[in-house]
Amino acid sequence: MSVQPIVERCQQLFDDLDLTAVKAWKAAVPGRKAIGYLPIYVPRELVHAAGMLPVGILGGGDNLEVIQGDAYYQSYICRIPRSTLELGLTGRLDCLDGMLFPSICDVIRNLSGMWQIMFKDKYVKYLDVPQNYVDSIGGNFYIQEMQALREDLGKLRGSPITDAELNASIAVYNDNRAAVRDLYAYRAAQPWQAPTSEIYLLLRAGMVLPPEEHTALVREYLAAADTVQRTKRDNARVVLTGSFCEQPPLALIKSIEMSGCYVVDDDFMLVTRWLLDDVPADADPLDELSKAFLHRSASTAAKYDATRAEKGVFLLKQVKTRGAEGVVFAAPSFCDPALLERPMLQDILKDHKVPYTAFKYAENTGQMAPIREQAGTFADSIKLWSDA
Repeated sequence: MSVQPIVERCQQLFDDLDLTAVKAWKAAVPGRKAIGYLPIYVPRELVHAAGMLPVGILGGGDNLEVIQGDAYYQSYICRIPRSTLELGLTGRLDCLDGMLFPSICDVIRNLSGMWQIMFKDKYVKYLDVPQNYVDSIGGNFYIQEMQALREDLGKLRGSPITDAELNASIAVYNDNRAAVRDLYAYRAAQPWQAPTSEIYLLLRAGMVLPPEEHTALVREYLAAADTVQRTKRDNARVVLTGSFCEQPPLALIKSIEMSGCYVVDDDFMLVTRWLLDDVPADADPLDELSKAFLHRSASTAAKYDATRAEKGVFLLKQVKTRGAEGVVFAAPSFCDPALLERPMLQDILKDHKVPYTAFKYAENTGQMAPIREQAGTFADSIKLWSDA
């Protein structure tokens, strides 16, 4: 298969706010259930082990007019809760049998409570995560949180979830994470062969497809990407960071690429690579998932740093290992975690003489010219004057 039909399929999934693919998956086998989840990370292995489809809910993007959702939230917060409510209130999420709201910020915490009130016939859970990274404290807390979810999903399907089922699902997601790691490594090595706009669509497809199918799709793309040589340009290599929750419009990513930047790493849809390596699939599954979260997971503004010394280490590693020449901070408007962390990260980059620029967006941002001009100026400055 060539690249184009793969990208076109991913584009169709991206544009489909009615979750047609999820409905088709459920209709194929009567009795199947689907569980939605908000960004950034949930242990999807538990949902998969229950025989259910984990479905990433990332708001309505720029294809949804928010009318009813605006009545429930003030204007000075990010857009994703309002557009998610709009999806729910307009029936687009009716095919979901439940929703998981991970611990991201106070806005998502409040959204989980509103969901419980407004959709009483659906399973709803706010999934808390540890702020203490000692196995006997935060680790035990997280195991208890996952055990509660495991028991709830077992009741929802009508039978308990076994360790064997969980370990089998861990193996499936290990394979998926490995494929995504390969995808990111390929783009970092040859960003002209794998544009970030295509990588983004591939990751978005993984929000609605079964993990086995998504893994196969990623590997098909990697095989197809090498069959056609694309034009290599003298673009600036950048890390894009700050977009870990509310996702940017596809047009924004294309605008950054058109400005003369190769995005060689990012924090889009971190659920696909939150855990940085394989989780053992032959031991106590909850214990191993907990250890992976505590000690081998990605770093974002929504994750508590145990010590000040850890601040910026993950970002600097992205810059070094991907051969980046600069950093673009792209955060949603009113995203408290990202915008509060940005000045600290900028100071660290300044200390290490890494160029950076910053802007804000919303998932429905329509005017891309200023962003393209800013990114283009940044790329030019790197090429002309930077020592990076």
